[in-house]
Amino acid sequence: MTVRPSAARERLLAGAAQVFYAEGIHAVGVDRVIEQARVTRATFYRYFPGKDDLVRAYVEHADAAIRARLAQALALTSDPYMLMGLLVDGIGADICAPGFRGCPFINAAAEFPDPAHPVHQAVVAHRGWFRAALVDLLTTMGYADPRQGADTLVMLRDGAMVAGYLGAPEAARDNLRAAVAALIGPFPDHAAP
Repeated sequence: MTVRPSAARERLLAGAAQVFYAEGIHAVGVDRVIEQARVTRATFYRYFPGKDDLVRAYVEHADAAIRARLAQALALTSDPYMLMGLLVDGIGADICAPGFRGCPFINAAAEFPDPAHPVHQAVVAHRGWFRAALVDLLTTMGYADPRQGADTLVMLRDGAMVAGYLGAPEAARDNLRAAVAALIGPFPDHAAP
């Protein structure tokens, strides 16, 4: 289903993203999102039949933002080692950002554990895309087993996200970079996009 752009819908998604991420999805009611977005209840229901629809859209919106960041990195360089460095540094910057509360996808999956639930499926779709992007990048690098390498990179990312939330973010960032470099070899230094 194609959703037409709307300032009110974007405010709802932005408001939901802010409170869902900071407070937890199940802990936040529709009224709180409506208040955060400064829209009416009727406006909310014009775009989302219910809270679960908003949560799925929130996850899909986060997925689209990450895809756009990767596309931005691809526009900067085609060098696979530089791309991997940009990716790792971007994850590290997220981990060290103020208000970091872990991975929004892992958080959503924890709150929607039923594999048949649309929110859980949106998380799985994101992770499938991310893994496939890593397989493509590792294939371009000539990595011996791109699928296994991608699985390892996803695991390293997940672990760094948890470590950054529960421990020292800078250490998690640095450990992620070192672990990826140990897996694929050193990559050039650069500024994250």
